[in-house]
Amino acid sequence: MSALEVLRFALRGLMANKLRSSLTTLGVLIGVGAVILLVAVGNGSSEQIKKSIQRLGADSLTVTQSTTGAGRPGTPGGRSGGQSEQSSGPRTQAHDLTAQDAAALVDPVNAPSVETASPVVTSPSVTAGYAGTSATIDQFVGTTPSYFAAANKTVASGSAFTGDDVTAAGKTVVIGSSLAEDLFGRVDPLGKRIDVDGIRFTVTGVLKESGSSSSSFTDPDSIAIAPLTAVQQSLTGYGGLDQVIVQAKDSGAVDAAEAEITEILNGRHDVAFSGAADFSVSSQAGIQSAVGESSRTFTVLLGAVAAISLLVGGIGITNIMLVTVTERTREIGIRKAIGAPRGAILGQFMAEATVLSLLGGLLGVAAGVIGSRFTIVGVRPVLVPSSIALALGVSIAIGLFFGSYPANRAAKLRPIEALRHE
Repeated sequence: MSALEVLRFALRGLMANKLRSSLTTLGVLIGVGAVILLVAVGNGSSEQIKKSIQRLGADSLTVTQSTTGAGRPGTPGGRSGGQSEQSSGPRTQAHDLTAQDAAALVDPVNAPSVETASPVVTSPSVTAGYAGTSATIDQFVGTTPSYFAAANKTVASGSAFTGDDVTAAGKTVVIGSSLAEDLFGRVDPLGKRIDVDGIRFTVTGVLKESGSSSSSFTDPDSIAIAPLTAVQQSLTGYGGLDQVIVQAKDSGAVDAAEAEITEILNGRHDVAFSGAADFSVSSQAGIQSAVGESSRTFTVLLGAVAAISLLVGGIGITNIMLVTVTERTREIGIRKAIGAPRGAILGQFMAEATVLSLLGGLLGVAAGVIGSRFTIVGVRPVLVPSSIALALGVSIAIGLFFGSYPANRAAKLRPIEALRHE
């Protein structure tokens, strides 16, 4: 019996039970589609996170207060004014990050790789009002003019504040595009005054839209940036900084800048005496590497969860083929009695299982590709070609594997026993 005839018999057998064959195919379809789509969602989420990190700039570093520094009080924000505590080692004095620390990092002799260092304080979730309209500012930043370049913040209209504004604690502010729309609508915000928790600031500029995904927990365009001294005077108080954003001379000087920053702050914070640094320095390369690793783990986890449904679809193929063999036992006996070889019987049932898995796999690929065209929970899926090939290949392999037992069972039936079956 030729392969074409075996395939014809297999298709005829599947068409005899259309609903059962369709439901079995649906199980494989869901499994393959889920694998492709969930891997695409994981990959898309990873890409969005990477783009968000890259917006800070490839030549930027962030200095933050370490919560594990020696003698550091366990209070959030670290604005304790340099208190000390007794630990298992010697009594040590913790240091807050200060504007003087930031100024010390811009040293052509000790830090030739550093371009700028911007002190930053933040006041999250404050309320701004204008002409009876109010909006929540997700992040109110106090800093210096060099922050805009270091953090890759571009002023689309108007202008940023100046060094004189910082010196005079001027109440000027640059706002994000979302905040401008929420407060002013179609009104030009430049020159307008907004009340921020009762303090009046004058809008001098509006930032270019960042283009971040709506999947973020906070809107990156709901931001306000004002002179450091004005924010400290009005909102945060004169405690330690939240961070220092450092811009290296270029992306190739990031590692050298990191070493120079660490050496300068080690000296200023008496790290040699305390035995542990009370600050940490991170670059975008390090953050991207960590995020990339966690994203890959997340994507693999999503794919593994989806693969379970593909396995369930394979079990469904075994179940339906066993039922088919039982129902067609007499037919098998007749065919073997008139001379059908064992290979023809085996091939027919293997072909049926393979057709079910192949058809379900192809439909699943189509479903996964179509589904990836839509935004899912705020994430734009990014297809991974290897996941398509893998899912389709696994679906075919599942058909062969899970169909082999029922096919062997049918091929081993003795004609006389099969003919007696009712």
